[in-house]
Amino acid sequence: MPASETGIRIPGVAIEEPFVSAYVITRLILTDFRNYTHLKVETDARPVVLTGANGSGKTNLLEAISFLTPGRGLRRAKLVDVAKTSGAGGWAVAAEVHSDAGECRIGTGLLAGGGSTEGEPTERRQVRIDGQTMSGAAALADHFRVSWLTPQMDRLFQEGASGRRRFLDRLTFGLDPAHGRRMTSFEKVMRERNRLLKEGRFDRHWLASLERTLAQTGTAIAAARREAMERLNGVMSATEQDAPSRAFPKAELGAEGLLEGWLEEMSALAVEDRYREELETARRQDAMTGSTGQGPHRSDLAVLHKDKGMPAALCSTGEQKALLISIILGDARLQAGLQGRAPVLLLDEITAHLDARRRTALFDEIEDMKTQAWMTGTDYALFSELGNRAQFLTVENGALCQTAGR
Repeated sequence: MPASETGIRIPGVAIEEPFVSAYVITRLILTDFRNYTHLKVETDARPVVLTGANGSGKTNLLEAISFLTPGRGLRRAKLVDVAKTSGAGGWAVAAEVHSDAGECRIGTGLLAGGGSTEGEPTERRQVRIDGQTMSGAAALADHFRVSWLTPQMDRLFQEGASGRRRFLDRLTFGLDPAHGRRMTSFEKVMRERNRLLKEGRFDRHWLASLERTLAQTGTAIAAARREAMERLNGVMSATEQDAPSRAFPKAELGAEGLLEGWLEEMSALAVEDRYREELETARRQDAMTGSTGQGPHRSDLAVLHKDKGMPAALCSTGEQKALLISIILGDARLQAGLQGRAPVLLLDEITAHLDARRRTALFDEIEDMKTQAWMTGTDYALFSELGNRAQFLTVENGALCQTAGR
């Protein structure tokens, strides 16, 4: 039964009371998002498995869910780019989310009809929580959490530091929602400093004020990253030998950067002073390059395959994927332990590069954590062992139907 214009409710099992230790999406509604004109799907606390051909819209659905948190979603897309081509120019994603705090209705989208004086579309994101319009997307973090793993991340350890740094900050943000606001503030002030230097406006007092803010905010960013990685390492080290996740290698994570290194040797106040002095000394050099040469925006995430004592970059493709899964699962366990609720997991093409043993371990770990995971794949058979433990849907051209036999 297609659901492009109506809704679809998973038959066979009534919607259950969600587990109190996790966020659970019980209803998801998409309007003019990517290849979806209108979609409504109701789910329960079990994992959701989406299968279908490449290009059918599986990843688009996960991306829609990822927009229910602050930021640009799992593809880092511009807001105007996710609107359906044949639509009115806007889009909306809404969900009913259950947790131990009760039910919450959240939604976000791009208002249709916006435009600049030149006629180009503008990005005016709207966020609503329980019917109330919010001032920004940051408010979503108080009501819903997600964590995701996509095929594009399979090369995380082979490519440049920017992708690893974004992953590092996503992990940190999951434990410390204020981290996102710090990052936004740092980047805004850094752009202002870069502009002044590029224009040759060496106003000593103005620059000193900006650099003082950069030093304070940058040090807080570095400290939050270090604390998050220490906590995550602790959770992964404490994993019991017989736990399902032991099928995945233990990872040891570290935030590497100028400020992160200084924090190993001195107090946060001393790091602030030293970074402020560094920024003042580097003004002429930064003016020539048009950028700020040192700071938390240059940091990197270091990952070690702990069992082998080998950097992740030197591991095989399969081991790198297994390390990423280990980190995502560890992060979910940590969030559940610290905040009482595990995030919803968005696992795109997750069974790629996983043998039968690791697939089974992944499914068992998701069940043990009682977290709702949305998983995609082209081959239903790779998920069939989940049986009644999951909800199975087939995605085809922006519509959903129940997978045959489930």
